[in-house]
Amino acid sequence: MGNILLIDDDPAFLKLLRDYVTERFPGLMVSTCSDPLKCLGRITAELDLLLVDLEMPGLDGSKILAYAVSKGLSKARIAILSGHDAEYLHQRFPMGSCLAVLNKHEAKQKEALDMIFASLKKKTEGRRPGTGNLCSLP
Repeated sequence: MGNILLIDDDPAFLKLLRDYVTERFPGLMVSTCSDPLKCLGRITAELDLLLVDLEMPGLDGSKILAYAVSKGLSKARIAILSGHDAEYLHQRFPMGSCLAVLNKHEAKQKEALDMIFASLKKKTEGRRPGTGNLCSLP
């Protein structure tokens, strides 16, 4: 099973994305957290995917990215979500900084997120719990 943690200060967006993943990608387990400071204890190297909102009160997504990497989570399993346009996001997070930076309101970006979820589902199908994580996602 793929283990996903979604951190965003917008409860409506958390519910929307959790329900979407649960319906479209059965077998992926989505945990959500709307308070970035309270989420830190849930970030471990065992996560298969961490999705983080860039701009949140108290702690922004770039700091959560750095914290997650310091806890042993591969950058290749972290995606940043934002309302900013792709050009701004790619300047702030150059290639290799994380798996992806995605605008959460653009339809084309949703397609990229769907590819990430599909890849995660495929790579984790049949994996016994506790037998390892993804090394990377395409």
